[in-house]
Amino acid sequence: MSKKLGFRKALETKVKKSQVAAKKKAISIFTAMSVAHVDEEEAGSGEVRHVEKVLPRGDFYIGDWCDGLPHGNGKYLWTDGCMYVGGWFKGKIMGKGKFCWPSGATYEGEFKSGFMDGQGTFTGFSGDSYKGSWVMNLKHGQGIKNYFNGDYYEGEWRTGFQEGEGRYQWTNGIHYDGQWKNGLMNGNGRMEWSDGNSYEGCWEDGFPKGNGTFRWPDGSSYVGVWSKDVKEMNGTYNPSDSSTEKPDWDPQVVFSEYLKECKICPGEKMSILPSKKMPHWPGMGKGNDQGRPRRMSDGKLNCHSFSSDMHDVSAISEGDSKDDDDGIESLCLEDSTSRESLPHFKTPTKRQGQTISKGHKNYELMLNLQLGIRHSVGRPGPVISLDLKSSAFDPKEKVWTKFPPEGSKHTPPHQSSDFRWKDYCPVVFRTLRKLFDVDAADYMISICGDDALRELSSPGKSGSFFYLTNDDKYMIKTIKKAEVKVLLRMLPAYYNHVRSFENTLVTKFYGLHSVKLTGTAQKKVRFVIMGNLLCTHYTIHRRFDLKGSSHGRTTSKPESEIDPSTTLKDLDLNYLFRLEKTWFEEFCRQVDRDCDLLEQERIMDYSLLVGFHFREVPTPLASGAVTPTGNADHENEEVPRLSQTGQDQLDSEPSGGSSIRLGISMPARIEKTVRKPECETQLIGEPTGVFYDVILFFGIIDILQDYDITKKLEHAYKSMQYDPTSISAVDPKQYSKRFRDFILKIFVEDT
Repeated sequence: MSKKLGFRKALETKVKKSQVAAKKKAISIFTAMSVAHVDEEEAGSGEVRHVEKVLPRGDFYIGDWCDGLPHGNGKYLWTDGCMYVGGWFKGKIMGKGKFCWPSGATYEGEFKSGFMDGQGTFTGFSGDSYKGSWVMNLKHGQGIKNYFNGDYYEGEWRTGFQEGEGRYQWTNGIHYDGQWKNGLMNGNGRMEWSDGNSYEGCWEDGFPKGNGTFRWPDGSSYVGVWSKDVKEMNGTYNPSDSSTEKPDWDPQVVFSEYLKECKICPGEKMSILPSKKMPHWPGMGKGNDQGRPRRMSDGKLNCHSFSSDMHDVSAISEGDSKDDDDGIESLCLEDSTSRESLPHFKTPTKRQGQTISKGHKNYELMLNLQLGIRHSVGRPGPVISLDLKSSAFDPKEKVWTKFPPEGSKHTPPHQSSDFRWKDYCPVVFRTLRKLFDVDAADYMISICGDDALRELSSPGKSGSFFYLTNDDKYMIKTIKKAEVKVLLRMLPAYYNHVRSFENTLVTKFYGLHSVKLTGTAQKKVRFVIMGNLLCTHYTIHRRFDLKGSSHGRTTSKPESEIDPSTTLKDLDLNYLFRLEKTWFEEFCRQVDRDCDLLEQERIMDYSLLVGFHFREVPTPLASGAVTPTGNADHENEEVPRLSQTGQDQLDSEPSGGSSIRLGISMPARIEKTVRKPECETQLIGEPTGVFYDVILFFGIIDILQDYDITKKLEHAYKSMQYDPTSISAVDPKQYSKRFRDFILKIFVEDT
């Protein structure tokens, strides 16, 4: 341990010295170059010329220039010692290039809009290196990583972590070949130690878990079920032909001794990402001359002649945490390549929903719900196994519990009225929570903690009420008896589906319960607990509920009243969603799998909920959100000043993207679309070539409506009045096809 600490301190000292030297060198360069060699007159529109420019913060650019922006090949030097040499496209780092850090670390390869994206090689100051595929600053795809301590990994990566098939070689001679997940050994794999011993079988979170075989060089083996929990561990020793007696060997020694030296090296972290250093050029996309440096009478450039309302051309320097606090409500943004400014923004005054406090009509129901959840989740149970018996899915598998106000042997006293609590298929939902990595204690704190639930605005057509936990993680929805039957009927298929496809987009269900008040009221409320798809630290600026139908699929709110909590519909959609190739391919596969499940279970009327955060918009420090209204006069907008209060998760060290997966916190681009005035029911507008960088969230919701007699009658009635293909109530097979066709037209590959 002391050697590792000494090595790390030496590296830190080396970095600090190299950064100081780089800064001194940069300052000397920029001090000497007080004159920028620029032609007296600007070239004509669209003409590329060679320039040397000293920029407002002392940064320096030399290279091709067109229409007031770097375009072609060029070199950019920051005063902190960072440097980029390579391709530019209309002010954006694009194509092949090389980025150098003051520490001596480098990245050489492909860039897209300032992000390391494509094939490239990162070489760290400590000896770390990675050669392979990148997506939005994250290792993603095939790649080879050499660690500074001598370890080595070759295989598949996903959002910055080892995931898929890969081989890890430790310096001590141990190696592992097999499957990975989130940077840990997970799935089927084989590890061999330098003394010839080996383990082959199932792994979970970096340790043997499940069926596996440990072999010795002489041919003897131990076969059984493996677990760190001694109670779950059991197996059989099989001697080799040469051995005669069973050795005194404890399988737990594999966990306590053998795996002690098999730690995955964390690797070197980047101090700052190239995308974070990307300049915001004044007047980008404006096509005017304002903000251009003016030549003084002595031939020097006056860098202070920029218009006072312009943002400095250089990005925040390494370690610079300056906060440009110009206010959010008046914020307008300039965009980059083929982009227009984002619309004006307004800030909502409060959080979504009404807090259920004492005196609220549903206050007592909330107390009952919290008491029941605390009892259900806190109740001790058997060890959870993902292999469930068919009896666990029996609709009759339910647990009733009485909650008298004075308390009982199993329930605490409470201030609510007498009620009965029912758990449906408790073993299945307990296992689902484990499958979805939900910690029981956190689950209870979120729902049953001191903070009250929030009731969302008036119920929709279904008549259901929605409640949000204070931390926004979970959504509780009241449902009808028919929906309970549908969920219980499809539960075996649903369980197998979410277990087989971890990237499934269908709603995550965590519990199914009911509360029945005793006495004269005899009121019974059934509800399901689900994950909140849009639970994120990002502000969701727009959200859409999309079905692929057109009849009645527009919001009733005028444009001026639309805010982040407004759920827009199909005919309100004015964007195409562009996903990176590997994400798009996975998205297409998963949409097909999920629709197959829903079609098989005779489900229809489901939606794709899509929410996104404009990356150029800062997240406010105070509670509340900012949102575009959609109609701004871009001709008369002022040139913006971008605040640095919103630090994007992706603009930190790549491993910060650990929460990124299909449908969650996905970096993407969206393209603005416009519908033809004569086509009011046109579902998909015409692309405009205007793009925005966003963080994207999406998932399939409302999956408990089967094609029952009510929906069949609705289909027959509406088909006589409207185009049958435009209404939501259609046969599950037809619904699935229409839904897929529509979704795969609005989601496209970003080429």
